[in-house]
Amino acid sequence: MNVVEIDHITKTFSGHRAVDGLSLTVPEGSIYGFIGPNGSGKSTTLRMIMRIYYPDTGSGKILVLGQHVHGAANDRIGYLPEERGLYKKMKVRDALRFYAEIQGMRDYKSAIRHWLERMELSDWADKKIETLSKGMAQKIQFISAVIAKPSLVILDEPFSGLDPVNMDVLREAVLELRREGSTIIFSTHDMGVAEKMCDYIFMIFKGKKVLDGTLDTLKDEYGQDTIRVILPDHNGNLSDMEHVEKVTDFGRTQELRIVPGTDSQQILAALMQRGRITHFELTRPSLHDIFVRIAGPEAQQVQPPVALEEVHHA
Repeated sequence: MNVVEIDHITKTFSGHRAVDGLSLTVPEGSIYGFIGPNGSGKSTTLRMIMRIYYPDTGSGKILVLGQHVHGAANDRIGYLPEERGLYKKMKVRDALRFYAEIQGMRDYKSAIRHWLERMELSDWADKKIETLSKGMAQKIQFISAVIAKPSLVILDEPFSGLDPVNMDVLREAVLELRREGSTIIFSTHDMGVAEKMCDYIFMIFKGKKVLDGTLDTLKDEYGQDTIRVILPDHNGNLSDMEHVEKVTDFGRTQELRIVPGTDSQQILAALMQRGRITHFELTRPSLHDIFVRIAGPEAQQVQPPVALEEVHHA
């Protein structure tokens, strides 16, 4: 079963086409990552799934949990918006009780206790929200979105601004929700998080879908055209090497994108002329690299979507 089905939807604001002919499906029980540059259409798409926005008239349809999108989103959907907002004068426990009640929960005390413990916030239950740090407040808003055990959880930039400890706590909570049967959609600018957590990755650029599928399938589309190398004694530029299209310098590590069909041993031999090599790896591009190839300064136009229409049905 697909929890979300989007079929050729378009959304226009004052003549600007924020989402353009978008189609995608989100399988039940998956973690589905939305990536893309700022202003690419991620949040607009999430808001259409949430019924905050509606597609342009006649542009297509959206099915969520098997139902056509109309009216307010039901209590089977939990939503953490990008723009955070809590009633700052309320105490934490009272705020969570309020959100539980408006989602139709009657037996919410144990759920509130569980989540406060889970998020390491039990000692703050009777404090006003305005006294919380940004990270604590973000965890409270996350709890408010998931406390009713929704079938579908939509998180818009859930990890933004969190320190590594709180990020780990929230990541583990998301995985716990998935284990308990929820389907998770989240947007992120952190390619490392998307690469490690997501079953499926969707990328939107200038309103159009440019990637959609599993990480392995997406990487296979680009092949093994990346060499990661460490030359600890070399401080020069490697971009003048033959058969190398681009060099990305990470300081300690260099990533070389090689011309298709190039023998990697040829590159290795050339690198050995430049100094001692402590690491040499031929690999597929990272999600970060794929993102930059599509949306970076050298990308002059929207590339066609990766042909993965059947990937969700495999």
